Amino acid sequence: MPSVLVIDDNSVRATIIEAGLREAGHDRVTVVTDVTGIAGKIAALAPDVIVIDLENPNRDMLESMFQLSRAVKRPIAMFVDRTDSDAIERAIDAGVSAYVVDGLRQERVKTILDMAISRFKAYSRMERELEDARNALQSREIVDRAKRLLMASRGLSESEAYALLRKTAMNQNRKISDVAQSLILAADLLGDEGQT
Repeated sequence: MPSVLVIDDNSVRATIIEAGLREAGHDRVTVVTDVTGIAGKIAALAPDVIVIDLENPNRDMLESMFQLSRAVKRPIAMFVDRTDSDAIERAIDAGVSAYVVDGLRQERVKTILDMAISRFKAYSRMERELEDARNALQSREIVDRAKRLLMASRGLSESEAYALLRKTAMNQNRKISDVAQSLILAADLLGDEGQT
């Protein structure tokens, strides 16, 4: 079971959440009722999941919790008593995995926590896939630029330029994109020296 940090300045409500989690089998639950220096407390505790309960949040409190959500990169379930559409959008943008309005009941805590963890994993997977796609595109652009340099400087065809990059990468036990980046860097340096 993941470790859970419950953040709630109302100890009665925090007890409801803690009881729901313990009833569901979570034995590593920490409750924090003083939100002063909460980022440091989160760093020290390093919980797997965070549950935030805001009884009557004002805009400043919501915004500080949303900033916290962006920073911690963990599943977060947030309970609030009242909200508006703007707050919901900001919660989603901040990466809050579950945003529950007027739904704090002991028997619902585990289900909501499970959903928050699942949504966080799905979102994290999509972020990784997007980053992988960006890196692949950037690598392709670097290789294409290096091929153009080789084609222009050595009079090679595109396939010959790629074959040369590939052979060099294999001989040096490096990625083609790393060899291409080195070639571009060298060409940029030589180009700058020629202009001075």
